[in-house]
Amino acid sequence: MNSNTIFNISNDADFEALTFQTFKHQFENNSTYRSFCDLLYKHPSDIKRIEDIPFLPIEFFKSHEIVSNKNTIQETFTSSGTTGSTPSKHHVTDLLLYEKSYLKGFTHFYGNVEEYVILALLPNYLERTGSSLTYMVNDLIKRSKQEESGFYLHDLKGLSEKLIQLDQQGKKVLLIGVSFALLDLTETSQFNLKHTTIMETGGMKGRRKEMIRTELHQLLCEGFGVAEIHSEYGMTELLSQGYSKGNGIFETPPWMKLYTRDPEDALTLQLNGKSGGINVIDLANRNSCSFIATQDLGKVYTNGTFEIIGRFDHSDIRGCNLMVF
Repeated sequence: MNSNTIFNISNDADFEALTFQTFKHQFENNSTYRSFCDLLYKHPSDIKRIEDIPFLPIEFFKSHEIVSNKNTIQETFTSSGTTGSTPSKHHVTDLLLYEKSYLKGFTHFYGNVEEYVILALLPNYLERTGSSLTYMVNDLIKRSKQEESGFYLHDLKGLSEKLIQLDQQGKKVLLIGVSFALLDLTETSQFNLKHTTIMETGGMKGRRKEMIRTELHQLLCEGFGVAEIHSEYGMTELLSQGYSKGNGIFETPPWMKLYTRDPEDALTLQLNGKSGGINVIDLANRNSCSFIATQDLGKVYTNGTFEIIGRFDHSDIRGCNLMVF
């Protein structure tokens, strides 16, 4: 299968056909995933529905090399994690596929990146190497071809002045940042932005007290003078992103879908609309693993939109921790 085929998906039948092809490819070429499927007695001949496909616990990216071909690893993205914890490692053998995925995903939801001035407030990501988010945003900044686009690390005053100036000029601006840094920014100035989209990527990273999404978004709306706060849903182990344009309801590009698993039976998918563990199919992950059981807790609705409502603790994935080496 040509990797670019996933970007031509136009309906559920296309998605299902490519999902089965991807499963067969990864079963045959990914030794870790093959071992996991073998322990569950799942073979391609047993897979009749998407619900039959095993979802690999995301923790395996911390302990195993998850690759589905023998090509040279071009980049290894790592999670930030907490001090002393083992980071996830996503070995990417085709950076061009990642670039196509996030660029086409951005275009799908927001249009041509060249129409935006992109300002990035991602201090905790810039202070380390191996961030897939930094890689994506840096590339989007370059592709925007706007001289004002760029990263801001600790210069909140300079960013504040730039935001107000650009907004007054009527420039179309996207400010993407981590939650704690965006809150810090609102305390530097009084904003009343008319042409600026604020996008949070989540995470207080220990810098501020954690808060629920509605509280966070209310504070950010008041601080920036905007009606809605946008959000990005992505992670080290994925090569695609979901986006929310408000109210915490996310959508995915056509080559990515989410499901929920039963909190009491990690191997069983459940009906839409019920809270459960989030499972992701990301067909852009063709060269690693496209079927991932995350530690996020959420709801998926019948129209394919979803919301994230929390996280499991490490004890989740019971029933999935079958491989001990």
